[in-house]
Parts: sequence; structure tokens; C-alpha cells
Amino acid sequence: MAVPVAFFGVFFAWPVAAIVTRGLKAGGEWRFGRIADVVGQSDIRHVLWFTTWQALASTALTLVVALPAAYVFARLDFPGRQVLRAVVTVPFVLPTVVVGTAFLALVGRGGLLDELWGVRLDTTVWAILLAHVFFNYAVVVRTVGGLWAQLDPRQEEAARMLGASPAAAWRKVTLPALAPAVAAAALMVFLFTFTSFGVVQILGGPTFATLEVEIYRETSEIFDLSTAAVLTLVQFAAVGTILAVHAWTVRRRESALRLVDPSVTARLPRGAGQWALLGGVLATVAVLLVLPLAVLVRRSLDGGFGYYRALGDADGGTFLVAPIESVANSLEYAVAATAVAVVIGGLAAAALARRDAGRLVRGFDALLMLPLGVSAVTVGFGFLIALDRPPLDLRQSWILVPLAQALVGVPFVVRTMLPVLRAVDERLREAAAVLGASPWRVWREVDLPMVRRALLIAAGFAFAVSLGEFGATVFIARPDNPTLPVAVARLLSRPGDLNYGQAMALSTILMVVCAVALLVLERLRTDRTGEF
Repeated sequence: MAVPVAFFGVFFAWPVAAIVTRGLKAGGEWRFGRIADVVGQSDIRHVLWFTTWQALASTALTLVVALPAAYVFARLDFPGRQVLRAVVTVPFVLPTVVVGTAFLALVGRGGLLDELWGVRLDTTVWAILLAHVFFNYAVVVRTVGGLWAQLDPRQEEAARMLGASPAAAWRKVTLPALAPAVAAAALMVFLFTFTSFGVVQILGGPTFATLEVEIYRETSEIFDLSTAAVLTLVQFAAVGTILAVHAWTVRRRESALRLVDPSVTARLPRGAGQWALLGGVLATVAVLLVLPLAVLVRRSLDGGFGYYRALGDADGGTFLVAPIESVANSLEYAVAATAVAVVIGGLAAAALARRDAGRLVRGFDALLMLPLGVSAVTVGFGFLIALDRPPLDLRQSWILVPLAQALVGVPFVVRTMLPVLRAVDERLREAAAVLGASPWRVWREVDLPMVRRALLIAAGFAFAVSLGEFGATVFIARPDNPTLPVAVARLLSRPGDLNYGQAMALSTILMVVCAVALLVLERLRTDRTGEF
């Protein structure tokens, strides 16, 4: 456990603390009064209000749209079900920059809606909300659907035999069992939308800003570290509260899972109602999930492959190298970040899975989730401030980007491997030890064969999220070595159809790479219930 703790201490806690210290300490004295001053500003209160409001609205809208799909995947069996499950999950592993770009191609200037009806939704809150639903649809489908598939349908049928209507039986029997999973999914969606950056940065324009976007503006445009530090503390407190509530709902959910039948309960649709529901879900997936990606691909092909060919030309301005080189840079960084995330996350999962793990070790489990909720912008800028002197002067080192990306990948590795490691019978390890096997050989001969597939899945998730990391990378990626998300954002920030088209082309390339990684994950899944 010492290695994961040291990794998070050096590359997460230290950079965040460096930003807070730099912003709130002057002349050797702490200026805690600055917190009240910043929070009391009307424009900052507006940012706080919008951040909370749009997260609540995005969460409610996602639940309304995605819960019917959770039922369809849990209870109905139909041709192409596994392929459709992969399609539904593609948006979740896409970088937020690609999601924002896809919706920009759909609802922005010259987008599909603009061409057909002259309607533009970019720089409106509706574009942001729809993009958040697009991004988090799979969270609800797979989290709630995973539990729904394990509920014994005979319990609801028994209630109906006793005279309850279908609605009453669902409300009194199924809904209480699903409530912990629904709450957990809602909190996850709220967390992701509360800390939204790429989507709001691209679609919100100068009108809308979340805490994450405001932190970015304060650090990179206004250079007000004091305000950025206060906003970081506010976001940290909010995310800590969300994670505490999330941990409570997970415990409730695990207790509910012990009461249900884990057998597969899906069957062919019966009756006009189920067929209509299936058709509605398929239409929703086509319009909400597939259409934006299809429009993105179409816009990248306007005029043939000209935009793709233009990616090979360096302009000597924003890009010191040809934008296409960002593809190779991203792949190299993602491979390195995946290796780091698998090692650190694997060690953390192994320590957390031990039955004799102390309370302090178990508490570290919740801390592992913080990089998903704490401002990536703060972490990236903190890297520049904290890691700027010996013995860790890494500002000019290529490893800085993979380290930042690995921070986001580690939680996915731990969440994927921990349930499998906890399922390994401790008596097998004890028997191997009695026969003279060393701890390393016990791991290699007992644990590794059982967790090998989970390890591959964890590596795939770490690779996908590392490939699309943007908030921290935008600060530390050098101009001569941009990543794909950074290159897309730079192209979108420049005027002209050529830059816009190149951004669409790069986003399409990034989308394809992430989709291929996800399809590989689907083939390697060990949990056929469809749960994350």
C-alpha cells in the first residue's frame, strides 16, 4: 500500500496543496478571509449556482431518458443486444472534447439543425444538458440495468397475483430494490456534470461557466491564483460530500444484492407495450447517441478527405508540428499512463482486497475517487508549480503528461479489479503458502489467473480515459507534443472553416480509437450482467 499512497501523495495531494498555498498564502501569512471575499462576489455566486443547477438538471434529465433503456437491457432479449450495449457505452469513454465537438457539429454554426431549420443551440444551456445526457446515458443504463437484471421477477409477479396493478407492483416491490442503484447512478452523473469542463468550455461559450471552467479561466487567462485556490477548495468540499454520500449508497446497494437472484432474467419482448418500449429506446439511442457521432463524421468529410490531409501540415503558429502528430503522441502517452495506472491501481486493489486490511487502508478506497472529481485543471497547473525543482523537476520531462493521465485511470483500475480480488477464496492463498509458495508466487499462481481478464479490462479502461484526458493535459502538454484532445481544443479556438474541419477530423480519429478500445473491452467482459 505504500507505493499507491506515495504516488497519490506526490502527484495529487502535493500539486493541489501547492495551488492552494500559492493562492491563499502571502508574505508568510495565510489569508483565509479571501475565501469569504471570493464566495461573496456576485459573478462567483452565479458560477456556483449554475454549476449546481445544471448538474441537478442534467442528472434528472439523464435518469428520465436512460431508465427505460436500463429496463430494456435488463429484462428484454433481442437480436444485437450485446452490440447495442457497446454502442450505448461508447459516449461514456469518449473524451469530453469529442462530445462537445460532436454536439457542436449537430447544433452549432453550420450544424445539422442550422442547415435544416436554421436553429442553433450552441452557447445555450440546452446544448450543455443534451451533451451531458449523451455522455452519462451509459452510467444509468449499466449501473441500474446491472442490478435490475439480477432481481427475481417472481417477486413482482407474486405482488400482481395478490391483486396489485403492474404500476403498484413495480412501485412497491421493484423500485425499493432498485433505489440504491438509482441513487448511486444519480450521484455518479451529478459528480461528472458538477465537474464538467470540456463540454461547457466548447458549448457554453462566454455565457456559461462551471466551477471547473472558472478555475481554468482564473489560472490561464486572468492569472488570479487566489480566486482559483478558493474555487478549488469549494469544489473539493463539494466533491468530498458527494463521494461520502456515494459510498453510503454503495453500501446499501451491496446489502440489497445479497437478497436477489443473480440469474439472467432477460426474455423476448411480449405484448405491444414491451415492443413499443424497445422501439422507443432504439429510437432514443439513434437520435441522442448515434446521430451526433454520425454528424461529426460527416462534417469531417465535407469536401472529401481534405481536412484529414490538412492535418499533415504544420502552420508554425499554434502548432509547431503537424496536428496529425498528436495521434502518435496521444497513443504513446496513453500506453505509458496505462502502465502506471495498472501498477498503482493493481497494488491498491490488492491491498484493499485483504480481509485483514485496517480501517485506514479501507479509507484510502474513497480517496482514490478524488481525482475523478477534483479539478483536473488544478492538478495540471499544480504540476507546473510543485514539480519545478530538484529532486522532482519534471516540467520539461515527457513523463509529466502520462503521470497526470494515470491519476484519472487509477480509480477505474481499482474499481474493476477490486470485486474480482475480493471474490478469490482466501483458503487458496493459504494452501499455496502452506505448500511453501512465496507471497509473489502465491500472487502469480493463485490471484493472477483469476484476475487476468479483469486486469485486461482495467487496462483498457485506463487506456481510454488516459487517451481523452484534457483538463490537466491542456496545461502541461508542450506545443511541440500536443495530445489529441489538446489539438482539437486549439483548432476549435481558431477561426476559419479549415481549422473547424480539422478539429472534426481529429475528433473522429479520437472517437474511432476509443470505440475500438471499448469493443475490445466488451469481448473481455467477465460480468455479463452489464454492470460497470
